[in-house]
Amino acid sequence: MDNFWNWLQGCRTDFCDSFYLNFIKDDRWRYLWDGFWTTIGISFAAVLLGVLLGFTVAVIRSTHDKTGKLRLLNWLCKLYLTVIRGTPVVVQLLIIYFVIFGSVNISKILVAIVAFGVNSGAYVAEIIRGGIMSIDKGQFEAGRSLGLSYIQTMIYIILPQAFKNVLPALGNEFIVLLKETSVSGYIALQDLTKGGDIIRSQTYTAFMPLIAVALIYLAVVMQFSWLLGKLERRLKNNE
Repeated sequence: MDNFWNWLQGCRTDFCDSFYLNFIKDDRWRYLWDGFWTTIGISFAAVLLGVLLGFTVAVIRSTHDKTGKLRLLNWLCKLYLTVIRGTPVVVQLLIIYFVIFGSVNISKILVAIVAFGVNSGAYVAEIIRGGIMSIDKGQFEAGRSLGLSYIQTMIYIILPQAFKNVLPALGNEFIVLLKETSVSGYIALQDLTKGGDIIRSQTYTAFMPLIAVALIYLAVVMQFSWLLGKLERRLKNNE
């Protein structure tokens, strides 16, 4: 029994020493704190850009599918979707930073927002388009019979119903985007993952800083999933 307590006391001492070394000494916890807010800021800004871009592409493609118009724009949208969904987000991030903005002194955070927003927009576009196409044609015909224009019918009748149908998929896309930002370190941007990596490089211990990064990501995803579930239940009750 004494050996067990001695072993337990030794583990406690090692844990406290490792915790102090990785987070308390030299205020290393600030790497995680600053990186966390950088990750959150990039994620929210990128998802807003992605929704705006995806919404535009979805409306163009669904309009072409329903009316046969906007052929050139539809072709450009399909090209955009093919290129973005067919290449890794890391490669897109590097191209935007080193090629497109290579000769410009620009904020790395802005580069990350553009890269992840453009990447997310391709997936959001297909999510929203699927929601629009899932609405019964009778809804569209009813709006036109009431004297509404095509745009008014889309805004007031089709899109509200489509949004409610695709809300879970949009929430999942935000979760995926949040985790994808962990590759921002490829352009030397200090996000949450990079903050943990900096601590690891200074203390030469990988377990505690990387586990802390994983737990922070997990906590954020769980909190957002809870909020999304609450919103879904509220929308369901208001049907």
